[in-house]
Amino acid sequence: MNQPLFGHLTIGLTLGLGQFVIMGVTAWCYVRHMRSRVDPLARGLRSRQYENDNRHARPTTAPQGTGQPLQHGTRGFRTW
Repeated sequence: MNQPLFGHLTIGLTLGLGQFVIMGVTAWCYVRHMRSRVDPLARGLRSRQYENDNRHARPTTAPQGTGQPLQHGTRGFRTW
């Protein structure tokens, strides 16, 4: 690890700096894969869920006599 390659640049220092390069390439490949393959699937599922929710929409007011509107989540998720 302490063998010099060029001047003060050693094998250990080269391998340590190489880790940053490998992680950068790995992160770039991951982001490219997610944007091209996973995100379109997630968007399609989200739009199908949105269409399905709108088709089977529940009333926005509470049952008779309570006078309070139902509070739905801000993200559109159903509550238990």
